[in-house]
Amino acid sequence: MKAFTINRYSKTDKLQLVDIQEPSINENQVLVQIYAASINQLDSKIKAGEFKLFMPYKFPLILGHDVAGVITKVGAKVSHFKVGDEIFARPADFSIGAFAEYIAINESDLALKPKNISMEEAASIPLVGLTVWQAFVEKAKVQKGQKVFIQAGSGGVGTFAIQLAKQLGAFVATTTSTSNFDLVKSLGADVVLDYKTQDFETLLNNYDVVLNSQDEKTLEKSLRILKPNGQVISISGPPDVAYAKDFRLPWFFKIIFFFLSKKAKSLAKKLNVHYSFLFMQANGTQLSKISSIIEDGKIHPVIDKVFPFEQTNEAISYVESGRAKGKVVIKIR
Repeated sequence: MKAFTINRYSKTDKLQLVDIQEPSINENQVLVQIYAASINQLDSKIKAGEFKLFMPYKFPLILGHDVAGVITKVGAKVSHFKVGDEIFARPADFSIGAFAEYIAINESDLALKPKNISMEEAASIPLVGLTVWQAFVEKAKVQKGQKVFIQAGSGGVGTFAIQLAKQLGAFVATTTSTSNFDLVKSLGADVVLDYKTQDFETLLNNYDVVLNSQDEKTLEKSLRILKPNGQVISISGPPDVAYAKDFRLPWFFKIIFFFLSKKAKSLAKKLNVHYSFLFMQANGTQLSKISSIIEDGKIHPVIDKVFPFEQTNEAISYVESGRAKGKVVIKIR
């Protein structure tokens, strides 16, 4: 099969298109013929080696965290899926590899593809959908009438987050550039601020939840717009001790993350609010719930561009440019 691989960590190296052996499956896995995959900032961060200390991948490595395709083989103990099923998934860490023609995925990471969307649209959903679900439903437990602030509303995470927050009954504020105002308003945003000319800290207050995806300065501002006991959930760091515990990292990571998150945690405590870091995890059950919402027409995928498989490097460069509205997808079949 054809696949795009890397042989070392590098910010500048391009992915190499190679012919490699089709993956084998174990008794709990299925083999998926990939029709589409999408690009995430996480791919670039792993490629650059940002997670190599606690997520040491082996080389050659196939990147890609979002899959949509058709099952061609099933393991002996697979009970919920069969050959021919159209699925979508965010494969678990250390089992990624969507920039290829085939991938082996554990049954627990799979969900049936929503029937009312294309393979390309389905491939745009898993990572961002699960990130937002785990932030708003699992962690924050967002309730009707609460106020939620979502940074970078026109991005991949932001476009999904606005829609899910509205489905949960929240009042939503977001930031974007003026050229994207109509887009985020069409997704349901109640308040839209131009991040280039407006300071959200001076315009927003008494928020229940903030989804932070930006830098340290923005994180500190986000903590200050919360009501008492409100919470910032950050997907851009800094990682905290709870993250090290959840991922069963060695003891010294708990110490490292304690000091990395100390400033944010201290400010949160001073303000009587809460800070936590989220690194999403693969979860087929949650993805099935997301699939149902999409099939009900309550959330719509937002795709900026679809690139052919051969232009995967160009697709990654486009995402890294920060210009994408919604998701960028590669069509493999």
